[in-house]
Amino acid sequence: MKTVGKQFPLPSNFDFSKQSIEVPGSKKPGASAAYPNLITINSKGVTKNLVEIFENALARYPDEPCLGSRGVVSTNPIKFDNSYTWITYRQVAQRRDHIGSALEYLWETGRAGGGEIPCVGIWSTNRPEWQLVDLAIQAYAKVSVSLYDVLGADSVEMICNHSELSVIFLSANHISTLLNLSHRLKFLKIIISLDELSEQALRLATKWAKQCNVEFFTLAQLEALGEVNPRKMTIPTPDQLYTICYTSGTTGYPKGALLTHGNLSVTVSTALGDLSLAFPGRHLSYLPLAHVYGRAFDLTMMANGIAIGYFTGDPLRLLEDAQILQPTIIATVPRILQRLYVSAYSAGDIPGLKAGLMVSIGYIFRKAVTDKLFNLRSTGELKHPLWDRLVFKKIQLVLGGKVSTMTCGSAPVAADCIDFIKIAFACNFYEENSCESNITLTGDVCGSGTVGPPQPSCEIKLVDVPSMGYTSDDKPHPRGELCVRGDTIMKGYYKDPEATAKNLDTDGWLHTGDVAEIDSCGRFKIIDRLRSIIKLSQGEYVALDNIQNIYSALPSISQIFVHGDTSKNHLVAVVVLEREYLANLVSKILGVSINFKDEVETAKLANEQRVKKFILEQLMKHANASGLKGVQVIRNIYITTTVFSVENGALTPTFKIKRREAFGMYQEQIEELYKEGAINSTATL
Repeated sequence: MKTVGKQFPLPSNFDFSKQSIEVPGSKKPGASAAYPNLITINSKGVTKNLVEIFENALARYPDEPCLGSRGVVSTNPIKFDNSYTWITYRQVAQRRDHIGSALEYLWETGRAGGGEIPCVGIWSTNRPEWQLVDLAIQAYAKVSVSLYDVLGADSVEMICNHSELSVIFLSANHISTLLNLSHRLKFLKIIISLDELSEQALRLATKWAKQCNVEFFTLAQLEALGEVNPRKMTIPTPDQLYTICYTSGTTGYPKGALLTHGNLSVTVSTALGDLSLAFPGRHLSYLPLAHVYGRAFDLTMMANGIAIGYFTGDPLRLLEDAQILQPTIIATVPRILQRLYVSAYSAGDIPGLKAGLMVSIGYIFRKAVTDKLFNLRSTGELKHPLWDRLVFKKIQLVLGGKVSTMTCGSAPVAADCIDFIKIAFACNFYEENSCESNITLTGDVCGSGTVGPPQPSCEIKLVDVPSMGYTSDDKPHPRGELCVRGDTIMKGYYKDPEATAKNLDTDGWLHTGDVAEIDSCGRFKIIDRLRSIIKLSQGEYVALDNIQNIYSALPSISQIFVHGDTSKNHLVAVVVLEREYLANLVSKILGVSINFKDEVETAKLANEQRVKKFILEQLMKHANASGLKGVQVIRNIYITTTVFSVENGALTPTFKIKRREAFGMYQEQIEELYKEGAINSTATL
């Protein structure tokens, strides 16, 4: 195993106490000084387009595994191979060319196209075929429009018509939905199934599509068409549009962010210098490729020759996929880290240790955690010769046992959670702040809780938010809305000049909606959020998403939805607890067993006053430790074991709670909480 050479390596004597530097004379009234970017599309060593990135990897790793998946053994019940099947970079290039040639041929003959932009849709979960199609789109002058696999019919219709899609690649489970919608899709001409179909299913789908005035292909048929009609690649310029990346939509309909080849090329080129990667390596791809975080990560892996293994599409099999693939690098989001943290910490259960020892298993676990945290925070050391073997090995095996690098993006994560993940997996850990591209990233072992300094490709400043009391003159650290510009930043929102003007100012600064501070080491920390702000009845402002993120770090909490009402003077919340934890809690506090098959009885016991007060006390202690103000304290809760999920519509595909949908699920209970009033109003911070 060898370390991949970094394109923009940090100097060997990098000073972690001074991670970013102000541009002299750049401070203006109402904003902090700017923190400069060093890498642009014109920098030496930066690839100019995504085609060049893959071609460089192809030249270095032609016969190395590139894309892999677990084959289906049976469909009823669904069962997968116990190993991954791979295709090499050379095979990927060949199939890319066949798909791209077919697309070019269909456009040339008028069977596809007709929209303002040559957009091609992909509606599927992560899989090798998704990446093959996207690579073909990159190389043959088309524009990628990816639809989240879990989107409902209304959102699919909106995106298809908004982006004027004439060609859509999809998994077989979406064929009927799209054909049922086809009479409302003004530009749709061709559907391509990413799955092979039985002879009967293919015949029926083709006939149905014809009745809808739509052509139907399987991917194999399309590749065969491209093989006999070869076309040359069209090498894009940096300014050429690569994708319209639709937001996952925590509120309202999605917006289409415009990202060019240059945007993603600079992002990938910068990441090559940030991450500690080793070749050969493996990456588990499960974060939606419809989101720029997941897509940029996969592109970076390919650029490094890291084999990408795709999960089987079901979150319930994710750990099984990891244990079979044994990834060396994995990208995460806060929800995933929190589940790992809670599962490992809640019981301190260490498989392999027998009962009857002179000391308890819990004591050994706490001792191991304490020792490793001390080493991490004092020396940066991640490994321990005894505790890794005795305590943490079984935790590491949950993700296959070979993870050496982990990243987390999408939202802030509590420092305690991150530090535990670092010591439990003994891995390099990078926190990112991702918007339409990666903005900051930290590899500082002592930087947990921050998102690090600016990426070398981004310029950053903080803009005052006087309504919330944040200014660039605050002491000890400047605070304000995080604004960023550079060659990684989107060009605007498609057909939405109002949203573009709201988010991108005339000087090219993207206003992220995140409130941050910059510490004495030059690291940025997300401390609040502008876009979920409400004013309570007493006139005080609260940022619900930020408060929610803080409470989510409490180990006993599985999920939490924090709600505020402008006509009320306090916050309430829906708290999701793991069943096992709730059962233990009810048994300890009430002295009874809980039968989860009886939903009415479960809800009654979970929300008995003594149980609620116990959880509220935990929330209060956490609020105190986190420095929350009185107005940010949750005063009443409804407890449930029903998780917010993508399937029930309450989570976005990137695992963020949708406020409107979550409120709709629990509107009756929330109204009852306000009728009941604050039940911990005597508690103090």
